[in-house]
Amino acid sequence: MKTFKELFEVMSVQTRKKMGRRMAKLAKSPAFLFKKKKALLKMRNPAKLHMAARKKTIQSFRDKFYPSYAEMSLQQKVKIDQLIMKKYGSKIDKISKKMAMKLKKQEIERIKKARENKPDA
Repeated sequence: MKTFKELFEVMSVQTRKKMGRRMAKLAKSPAFLFKKKKALLKMRNPAKLHMAARKKTIQSFRDKFYPSYAEMSLQQKVKIDQLIMKKYGSKIDKISKKMAMKLKKQEIERIKKARENKPDA
C-alpha cells in the first residue's frame, strides 16, 4: 500500500485535473460502487486509519486558521497548505496519532451501523 507521502506528492495543476476527471468517471462504474459498498463493511487497516486521521487534522488546521479556504484559488490553497505544513507540521503529526486512536475506537461503531443498515440482497 502507498504511504501518505507517496499519495500526496506535489502535482501540477494539469495532472491533478486529469486525475480528477479520471476518478469522477471511475466512481460511476458499477464495479467501483460495489467495491466501495463492500469496503464500508470492513475494518480499515492502521495505515488507512492514520491517513484519515492526518487528513482530518490538517483540515481542522485549515478551518481554524483559514476559514475562507474553500473559496480560495488552487494556487492560494497550495501556498496555504505549504505554510501550514511548515508552521504546524510536527504538531499535526502529534495530533493525528491521537486522532488515529479515536478513529480506531469509532471504527467498530461505524461497522456495526453499516452492517445493520445493509440491505439484504
